Amino acid sequence: MTTHQFLSPFQFNNGLTLKNRVVMSPMTTMTSFYNGMVTSDELNYYAARAAGPGLVITAVANVADSGKGFEGELSVANDDMIPGLTALARTLHQNGTKAVLQIFHAGRKSNHHILRGEQPVSASAVAAVYPADSETPRAMTEDEIQQLVVDFGDATRRAIIAGFDGVELHGANTYLLQQFFSPNSNQRTDNWGGSRDKRMAFPLAVIKSVQATIAKYADHPFLLGYRISPEEIENPGIRLEDSLYFVDQIKDKVDYIHMSMGNYKRTSLNDKTNTQTLLSQFAAHTNGIIPLIGIGSVETPADADAVLADGGTLVAIGREFLREPQWVQKVTAGDEASLRFEMSPNDMDELAIPSVMQTYLKTSFHDVMHFSNDADKAQDYQNTMAPMEGFEKKL
Repeated sequence: MTTHQFLSPFQFNNGLTLKNRVVMSPMTTMTSFYNGMVTSDELNYYAARAAGPGLVITAVANVADSGKGFEGELSVANDDMIPGLTALARTLHQNGTKAVLQIFHAGRKSNHHILRGEQPVSASAVAAVYPADSETPRAMTEDEIQQLVVDFGDATRRAIIAGFDGVELHGANTYLLQQFFSPNSNQRTDNWGGSRDKRMAFPLAVIKSVQATIAKYADHPFLLGYRISPEEIENPGIRLEDSLYFVDQIKDKVDYIHMSMGNYKRTSLNDKTNTQTLLSQFAAHTNGIIPLIGIGSVETPADADAVLADGGTLVAIGREFLREPQWVQKVTAGDEASLRFEMSPNDMDELAIPSVMQTYLKTSFHDVMHFSNDADKAQDYQNTMAPMEGFEKKL
């Protein structure tokens, strides 16, 4: 029987131990109630998948009502959410699996329909390039920025009370934390914008707020992770050297770095002369210092092995867990021949995929879901961005 490194335990610097190095990546379900409370459909979806991975990172939860990015989104914006989040954490804690709540603010990646008539906010009053009909946001005031820093801390307190093992700051996929760092969306001239270092001020303030909350309220090892997109394709925009600089500034302040990209083999989308994988370039800045979660179109055990061989400390699996909820258990048992790499649309109810998520998968992610009734199943995200990364996908 083949022994895979990703099945071995892993211990973070703060003492939290994972039973294996497999992470279920955060995937949008669009299944929460209108106000962000957890539904039974969500609990059933996670219950079908939670027992295998060492760590499950939830779909994103907004830390403030102004941060809602789409309908059916989780919320951790007030204490009313704690009972549902407690049920979610309990559901994820199967067979020793650890649970991290991903938290964020959508910023300009929202609109007045989702925000019930309110204008979206961002670092500056600059509309997103993608999608083409993006609304122009309102630039946040000093007081609003300071309050949002507090909101991230309050969200962390609620995650601790609910029984999670950590929070992950979603600083990727062109959401607000990334918007403050990006020269495309942040054109401020005060202390929150301008130079690259000043554009880091808001993410650093949020990290500090969350650190203080963990120190005050957590009575057990509690993770603080940060998710980051390697590049933007907008001009101006974040380039690879900017993201690596960012990682260097935060790698002693968080417990892990989580990359966001559609394929672990991806190289630079902006610099075609740079042929090294983005994963290996990030690993050169994190190895021996902080764990790095590699991700992107990981389906087979060989893919997971390749992520670790290329510098990942942990390996995140997303769409494959939709097709094969028992992926870890089957690999552990030496039953790799039974792994499903295709999914029939007729099996999605049986796989506990919520109905609204089924529609999402059939539209935005249709080309890469490997539906068994598709003639062409070979597409991937190796040379392009995925829809969740902020790219406008033509359907």
